[in-house]
Amino acid sequence: MKFGLDRLLEDRNLRRPLAGKRIALLAHPASVTRELVHSLDALAGLGDLKLSAAFGPQHGLRGDKQDNMIESPDFIDPVHRIPVFSLYGKVRRPTAEMMDRFDVLLVDLQDVGCRVYTFITTLRYLLEAAARHRKAVWVLDRPNPAGRPAEGLRLRAGWESFVGAASLPMRHGLTIGELARWFRHALALDVELEVIAMEGWRPALAPGFGWPLGERVWVNPSPNAPTLAMARCYAGTVMLEGTTLSEGRGTTRPLELFGAPDVDARELLAAMEKLAPRWLAGCRLRQCWFEPTFHKHAGKLCAGLQVHAESPVYEHDAFRPWRVIAAAFKALRSLRPDYELWRDFAYEYERDRLAIDLINGGEALRRWVDDAAAQPADLEALAAPDEKSWLAERESFLLYR
Repeated sequence: MKFGLDRLLEDRNLRRPLAGKRIALLAHPASVTRELVHSLDALAGLGDLKLSAAFGPQHGLRGDKQDNMIESPDFIDPVHRIPVFSLYGKVRRPTAEMMDRFDVLLVDLQDVGCRVYTFITTLRYLLEAAARHRKAVWVLDRPNPAGRPAEGLRLRAGWESFVGAASLPMRHGLTIGELARWFRHALALDVELEVIAMEGWRPALAPGFGWPLGERVWVNPSPNAPTLAMARCYAGTVMLEGTTLSEGRGTTRPLELFGAPDVDARELLAAMEKLAPRWLAGCRLRQCWFEPTFHKHAGKLCAGLQVHAESPVYEHDAFRPWRVIAAAFKALRSLRPDYELWRDFAYEYERDRLAIDLINGGEALRRWVDDAAAQPADLEALAAPDEKSWLAERESFLLYR
């Protein structure tokens, strides 16, 4: 199969409208060709494109920041001698001076299929800026490694943030190119948008179910996204960032496992299986021990669970990571009603709202966890209509069937 970048590099006719234009690139470490050449270098080597600037999202163009919520600086690329602007540094939205550096923006970002992943918020901000400054945006499409399923509550009005770009469910099931098409419609943007679609992407094909296993190498799109299993789990495990539980940062399997020094993993798993056994389908939960080298509980031995979402235990159509982690929260609350679960700290520059609510795009999930009388059916009654409405709404923006 071919990604959008591959097609643009191979087909001079596709590039013809870019002739004579100043080109900027939004990219990160996973923006690579089949041969693992970074898109900045590959595009610069064509000879018929004029690269005038580049942009880096959270973690930077080069993936220079290992931990979360660490800013990256602007710099001059030492090889191509063009400015590289950070959109996770002094600013989150591009300035007028940045926008003045180009005519057409190429977007080459590997997403993981979750509303909270900040690359799609950066995409939204750039689309809005492009509409204001009359710039064109070309998205070089890449796979959604989590595939087509949709899950979770949609973001509620007023809960937009850097981890909540718009009224998407937690797991949206779109590619970055399809998301751009949806943003343009949902935000009523008058922007020139072109999506260079992939060839041969089959999101329902086993064993990758979204990622072309055996055809393309997985490269971390962010430092704590080391595996395809992480991308599959992320729509659930990202919620752990809003809690006192470790999400595995500082280990070799971040965002696939969770726990804390004071958790009884055996007891927790039993409570989850009793509470909502259907929510745990499609994966295997394994008791484990781990000691983070940085971040929450650094240097302390934690007991917890690893969510295994890889062959042979992975069942793509059954796996619902948002529900798996929701069940973990609810089970822990039922076992220990006074457990200090919700972490109160500045999250993505928000200080007045709890991180767990920002992540979920509203208070409903937290309120359900904390309500001793609430049952899994009550959360289903909230989430199922959101998921159904989203599946219908996204239909007209799909590029791949």
